[in-house]
Amino acid sequence: MRPSASGLTLDAVTSADKALGGVARTTAMEGSRHLEELVSAPVHLKCENLQRTGSFKIRGAYVRIAGLSAARRAKGVVAASAGNHAQGVALAARLLGVRSTVFMPLGAPLPKLAATREYGADVRLRGQTVEDALRAAGEFAETTGAVFIHPFDHPDIVAGQGTVGLEILEQCPEVRTILVGVGGGGLLAGIALAVGELRPDVRVVGVQAEGSAAFPPSLAAGRPVALDAPSTMADGIRVGRPGDVPFEIVRDRVDRVVTVAEETLSRALLLCLERAKLLVEPAGASTVAALLEDPDAFDGPVVAVLSGGNVDPLLLQRVLRHGMAAAGRYLSLRLRLPDRPGALASLLGELSALDVNVLDVGHVRTDPRLGLSEVEVDLQLETEGADHRTRVRAALHDAGWVVTG
Repeated sequence: MRPSASGLTLDAVTSADKALGGVARTTAMEGSRHLEELVSAPVHLKCENLQRTGSFKIRGAYVRIAGLSAARRAKGVVAASAGNHAQGVALAARLLGVRSTVFMPLGAPLPKLAATREYGADVRLRGQTVEDALRAAGEFAETTGAVFIHPFDHPDIVAGQGTVGLEILEQCPEVRTILVGVGGGGLLAGIALAVGELRPDVRVVGVQAEGSAAFPPSLAAGRPVALDAPSTMADGIRVGRPGDVPFEIVRDRVDRVVTVAEETLSRALLLCLERAKLLVEPAGASTVAALLEDPDAFDGPVVAVLSGGNVDPLLLQRVLRHGMAAAGRYLSLRLRLPDRPGALASLLGELSALDVNVLDVGHVRTDPRLGLSEVEVDLQLETEGADHRTRVRAALHDAGWVVTG
């Protein structure tokens, strides 16, 4: 049993698995016919979005807090997070009878604030970013003696997250590739450690958002490298620097780390919702995005870990619109019509015959570019996809409508 550079072994993961008995759920493994057709191989979705608190974070948080001595537990625990880690720490602490304080940024989504409070944490809002909240949590730990529970950079956290890998091997023993979304690296490192010991033939691949991909430059440099300004809609993996503990394991045991575009994250979230009937946050959908961007890159059977489902409703609304646009489901048109009764009704009838859903209509009558008897109409349309959009444009042109934009 080869220890990692951090000293972690498979024994740590199996011990974590025992500690989590009756605490963490063995989450479902769902097939995806749509993705199987795309990849030409079996694809399974590991549904950690259905885990307690809505993500895998309860696993590592519980193992970390359970490992504290009675004296340290008496001091309480403290964490900083904008969402999933906050909820994982809050519930784990409650289950273990430990007082928890969680610092969250002022802009944290209200549903995540409410859930963290309901799990029993004393929530305190500090600063505008997670980094501000982290500093406040560090100061709190220093002044009170509370134990700081890091979201990814601790051996117990990595061991707890590695239990996902044990479940994958049990549920899908024929797996050839496991895709894992990556922020600070705790989940990826844990799965790679467990799978690498038990099934070294299985490839483990990390997936990062392009705008927050700290692992590729870090792996190239041979040490954790910080990004100046990580940016992505996938807040669950928006981490500017890999953790020291997970980095060593990822460097030694992960086959590669790929990146995906924001547009593809939106499409992946939409696909999970429409085709798999699963609500997944952008970070959780990153593994599906990797399949969408390069379906021939991974040997099957493939297991894609859906790491979380805690998506803010307002963000979900924006991401779904973005995903539909990326999938060619929206079409914006500007047309010039004769300014006479019935012209707009005739145009809308034409669109109805083309099976187009009209979302919004805007009139422009006072523009120096228009003739005295002309009106311009802005249309926001919902189509079936890119091919349908092309057919709609062609049909309008053939019918004599003047499309100006």
